[in-house]
Amino acid sequence: MPKRSFTTLYYQLKLRYGSFLPFVMGCCSFLFVFLYGLFIYMYVEGWGFLDSFYQVVITLSTVGFTETHELSETGRMLTSSLILLGVGTFAYLVGTFTQFLVEGKIQDIWGKRKMQKVIDTLKDHFIVCGYGRIGSVVVREIKNDGLPVVVIENNPQYVEMLKNQQILVIEGDATEDEVLFAAGLTRAKGLIASLTQVAENVYITLTARQSCPGIYIVARADKESSVQKLLKAGANKALTPHMIGGMRMAQMVLRPKVTDFLELAHQGEDLLMEEIQIQEGSELIGKDLISSGIRPRFNLIIIAIGKESGAMIFNPGATEVLELGDVLVAVGKHISFEQLESIACGCNGVKDTHETLAPPVRE
Repeated sequence: MPKRSFTTLYYQLKLRYGSFLPFVMGCCSFLFVFLYGLFIYMYVEGWGFLDSFYQVVITLSTVGFTETHELSETGRMLTSSLILLGVGTFAYLVGTFTQFLVEGKIQDIWGKRKMQKVIDTLKDHFIVCGYGRIGSVVVREIKNDGLPVVVIENNPQYVEMLKNQQILVIEGDATEDEVLFAAGLTRAKGLIASLTQVAENVYITLTARQSCPGIYIVARADKESSVQKLLKAGANKALTPHMIGGMRMAQMVLRPKVTDFLELAHQGEDLLMEEIQIQEGSELIGKDLISSGIRPRFNLIIIAIGKESGAMIFNPGATEVLELGDVLVAVGKHISFEQLESIACGCNGVKDTHETLAPPVRE
């Protein structure tokens, strides 16, 4: 039982201090040796605090000054042990500090602190737990859309790869609450649990849902029976990669033209399938589709409207009224989406599409 408790304590300290742990342990050991020296001279020899402090300093520093007071035989024996402990501890401290310099750990620690500061400034970003075959694709798609993403990964090789790609990453276990909060869980817009173990994805989903009720969670399942577990844990969507891949391959065979259109809308620059939310202050609120003029003004085809209640209206009619919080799913050109987004978010000073086709300047 004591061995297990010590192992647990060491793991917690390792998680908190990381590469600094050996140096911290060395400093604690040196402090213990210093207090041991004060005990010798104050309680064994009966000296005052200043004399004892001075004697400990000159003893541990091995400068060779004269003893403050005459030592008894017991005091000399204890002083000998103090010298051995002090020299050994000091050598350990020098060794760990040299290791930091040689292996570049100081630069690595400073790099982690700098990256953490950047993460602390993020808002409405996405957190991806696990950078495997699925997670890497998710990160790539999010980055292609120009949105901020933070990856949680415990594989050092993947962590180094992400750093080289200038992707924000936190090295650690995604099932640990501290790691999730370090990734900005309470400020994130969405979380993707893409670990290979379903139990870990369930735990991440539970933690994220309890800590941040409004976050959108997508979790990876390994089989159909795991989907319901993840949904009950709080995931908005739970997907099995092999099922999606199989369905996609079947659609390519059964409906090749539909599949080609979806791929064109997903990958093409001239044609996009995108969603835009109507926010407060937008001129679209309270108008129906025909009076909003979305089709003639922006040359966009509205194929669905998502309501705040969760209902989805497919192929909405011309008299369908737009409300605050509605999500418009449309197909069209990139420039058209930029212009529609300008009025959907309530921005002013947007020109009509008939007046100009020049795209707005991106900062």
